[in-house]
Order: sequence, then structure tokens, then C-alpha cells
Amino acid sequence: MTVIDIPGSKSVTARALFLAAAAEGTTTLLRPLVSDDTEGFAEGLTALGYAVRREPDAWHIEGRPAGPGADTAEVYCRDGATTARFLPTLAAAGRGTYRFDASAQMRRRPLAPLTEALRTLGVDLRHGEQEGHHPLDVHARGVKGGALTLDAGQSSQYLTALLMLGPLTAEGLDITVTDLVSEPYVEITLAMMRAFGADVRQDGRTYRVAPTGYRARTYGIEPDASTASYFFAAAALEPGRSVTVPGLGTGALQGDLAFVDVLRRMGADVEVTDTGTTVRSTGTLRGLTVNMRDISDTMPTLAALAPFADGPVRIEDVANTRVKECDRLDACAENLRRLGITVHTGPDWIEIHPGTPTGPVEIATHGDHRIVMSFAVTALRTPGITFDDPGCVKKTFPDFHRVFDAFVHTP
Repeated sequence: MTVIDIPGSKSVTARALFLAAAAEGTTTLLRPLVSDDTEGFAEGLTALGYAVRREPDAWHIEGRPAGPGADTAEVYCRDGATTARFLPTLAAAGRGTYRFDASAQMRRRPLAPLTEALRTLGVDLRHGEQEGHHPLDVHARGVKGGALTLDAGQSSQYLTALLMLGPLTAEGLDITVTDLVSEPYVEITLAMMRAFGADVRQDGRTYRVAPTGYRARTYGIEPDASTASYFFAAAALEPGRSVTVPGLGTGALQGDLAFVDVLRRMGADVEVTDTGTTVRSTGTLRGLTVNMRDISDTMPTLAALAPFADGPVRIEDVANTRVKECDRLDACAENLRRLGITVHTGPDWIEIHPGTPTGPVEIATHGDHRIVMSFAVTALRTPGITFDDPGCVKKTFPDFHRVFDAFVHTP
């Protein structure tokens, strides 16, 4: 059995950085993810006037409950969706003028439901070019609070940003959600807000956030469940192989750990304990139909594994994957077809038929880290797979290729 130490969760690290910056006192984050996304977030905080001190296994953030220390700032969000959505929301609670821009890839990703909600709350926010996209300018003068209605059907990050803003408002927030995707990510948000002292309550699709502010603390970052999915899939694929990921067990915050339940349905042996999760191959992978709305970041992992099942794999209710770093539904279908696999797609589904992928094929990554890491699983059984942009894994796991290669070559 191979034990793999997975880097810290991107989702948890990003939320922790927001909460630490907003808290009264100095917060220490233990084992934060160090990647392009999280470093971009930390640099964004620094640009806004927050003090961030980084050590190898701990980041220290001096909170500013009143908002950014800088009166004016220009923040480049790189490719990071959490950076691009969370930091303008954090800045809105302060006082000053702040400009946010991002990479061409991030500029294409939608922002409108969040910025419209902020405008409803009285935030003076202007898009610099295309409405509903970066760049944007925030003329902040604090947020009074109140009630609003939000469509989070494209991204749960819109709701997360507003929930985290709630304790910083003068009167609190009532948010009623009409549609919501990736709901387990919101559960992460709620648990972490409470850990930092917030009072947030849920009544059906309405979330009520009191204006409590936040309190600093020492906070440990758990391993990234989405990143773990590639190692779990590889273990399920290769007869005689098993992998254990410590730190991801029954108490894990991240919903993407439910990917192992999909592997269990396909025939893998899965054990989840208080201290970690183990996946073992049984030599069998069954086809199935699965709704992945709540764990859509692991859709490419399953798509890359699917050709090796004994029947079709149909993944449903994943329309939001079309507005990620790339259109992940089309990217998976495109690459699988180039490998000789029969694939059908619809607006929110993909169906992959059994087959033997054949190389050599250069995978078109579209600059998407999850396409690279997913098709690394396919490459275990497919000689000749290469990637047109292998380095884009720096977004969440800069050392992925070395760690994955060492894993697959461990007896």
C-alpha cells in the first residue's frame, strides 16, 4: 500500500486567507497549499495592504476587520477564480478604490451574478470592458447589508463570497438562493466561517449571516480532495494497487471526497476512516450513470478513467463544468475521441463508451490543470500520451508530475 501526502486544499486555503484577512488579530494557517492560485491570492492581499508573512509550512496573516490597509490598489488575480471573486468582495467592505484584473482565461469566466449582488447591496462597482467580467473597479465605502436573491447555478463561489462578506457588514445579510451548484463547497464555507467566530444560519435556501466580524485563530488546512481523486482513480485502475491519503477521512470538509463513492460503485474497494481514505483495485471497473453536480471538479477524473470500465459511463448534471478554466465537457470529449474512444455529449452530460485508448496523442489541455492531471490517469494504460501544456498544473499542484510518477512506479 502506498501512502501519498496530498498538498493542502485550494478551496480551504483560499477561504482561510479571506477569513484571516477579515479577522481581529493574527491568524496562522498551517500547511496551506503553495501554488499559483494561492500565491496569487496572498499577493493580492499584500497589494490591498494586508500583512502576510509566509514560512514553508505556515502563513501568518494580520487581520484588518475595517478592510484593506491601502486606499488604492491594483490587484492582478492571475488565473485564480477564488482570488478573482473573493478579493473584490473583501475589498468592498473597506474604504478605498481598488482595481482588479486577471488573465485572459479568467477574464472569460463569468462574474455577473456576484457583481450584480454586490450592486444590490450598494457597492459602487464598474466593469472595465465586458459587463460581468474582469477587469473591474470597486469604489468601496463599506457595506450596510440587507437582503438579496442570488442565482448560484453557475458557481457556488458567488454564494461563498457573499456569505464571507456577511459578518463584515453593518447589519448582516440575508441571502436567498434560487439555484445552487456544488453545494458541498458551501458547506466548507459555513464550517470555516463558524470556526472563525461567525454566526451564520440556514433556513432552506435562505442564509442569514449576523454582523459579528471574525476572530483570528490557528487553522490547519486539510489535503485537497480534488487532487487526491487522480491518485484514487489510478489505484482503482491498476490491479494490485492501493493508495492511502492521510488527513482526508470521515471528518473532511470537502465534498469532493465523495468521488471515492463513485469508485466504490464501479467496483473498487474503498475504506474511509477517521484518519484517512484508502482505495484498492479489485481488478474490476463497472460502467455506471452518475450525477456529479455536487462534485463536478472530479468529472474529468472519471471521464479519463471511464474507457477502462466494462460498460458505458454517463456523467450527468455538470453544465457548470463548461465555464471552468475551459469547457471541460468538450475538452474531455475532444481528447477521448482523439484517443479512439466513442463519446457523446449534451448540454450538461457526457457518455463515454468502453474502449482501448491508443496513442501517441498530445492531449489538448486548454491550459487547464485538471485536464492534465486527469489524463495522466489514462496514460497509465496508454503509451504515447503527452501534453501540450504540462506546466499548467502549477495552478494547484506544481509538483504533480514528479509525485504521480513516483506513485505509479512504487511497487
